[in-house]
Amino acid sequence: MILMEQRTLGRTGRDVSVVGQGTWQLGGDWGEVAEDDAFDVLDAAVESGVTFFDTADVYGDGRSEQLIGRYLKNRPDADVFVATKMGRRADQVPENYVLDNFRTWNDRSRANLGTDTLDLVQLHCPPSSVYSSDAVYDALDTLVAEQRIAAYAVSVETCAEALAAIARPGVASVQIILNPFRLKPLDEVLPAAAAAGVGIIARVPLASGLLSGKYTKDTVFGPEDHRTYNRHGEAFDQGETFSGIDYATGVAAAAEFAGLAPEGATPAQTALRWIIQQPGVTSVIPGARSVKQTRANAAAAALPPLPQRTLDAVRELYDRSIRGEVHGRW
Repeated sequence: MILMEQRTLGRTGRDVSVVGQGTWQLGGDWGEVAEDDAFDVLDAAVESGVTFFDTADVYGDGRSEQLIGRYLKNRPDADVFVATKMGRRADQVPENYVLDNFRTWNDRSRANLGTDTLDLVQLHCPPSSVYSSDAVYDALDTLVAEQRIAAYAVSVETCAEALAAIARPGVASVQIILNPFRLKPLDEVLPAAAAAGVGIIARVPLASGLLSGKYTKDTVFGPEDHRTYNRHGEAFDQGETFSGIDYATGVAAAAEFAGLAPEGATPAQTALRWIIQQPGVTSVIPGARSVKQTRANAAAAALPPLPQRTLDAVRELYDRSIRGEVHGRW
């Protein structure tokens, strides 16, 4: 196995790899992935030094969790920390975020993952008022006391939601969209998390693949791919698809970003390296549907830090091409 840099995931006290493995793709919302191919992806991640898997109870209606559970049962030597999410199996109203539902959702995830105690459970982008509810955090504390979960965290859509959660003493980490096309979390969220000892998990790191530089304005995605059916937030928050950027705008900006990649690195690896070196980031969780993608993502951890001129060029590209379009939404 390759050794990779490890960082402490906030208040969990556990160390995880700086590049983790996102597993939304394994659930099926990016196109079908065969079970053997999914196991190969997870195996490639572990062999590449990844010690952190991120999943959710709704990825493929539990398929992603089930695949991880079966994989880890067959790989007892793999020291992997698994973060899952809950909350999106019910109507998105604050009244559904109560202890009885939490227990029901936990029972399903524990069965899927084949474990008595979940390493980390994140509220999965609930209504904004949930992040400020004392009763919600009391219920989460109860789950810890009952040893259903070892720690809890939140996944957010906005910086305001992140800041509300960071202020809570029991929140271990915050998962937020962060990539070279989504810079606003750098302003307040990352500094606040670092000061509070809260971990930061960066999701949608490649802007749904845009930052890989391999798509054009004529690229067609399958009908079951969220990059087809959620471009304007038809199914869930628009920010989860292309970071909320108009596709044509994103393709043009991605072509410019590709020109910033250092020799020997792909645009995707450059984007991951940019995230890894942002102060306060614990782990970045790119997804993958192939062994080649998985290994390439993990290899970004071994790249040297990007020079200041590249960091400045990323900021300039964002300010010129991206900021004005999406800044007001989040």
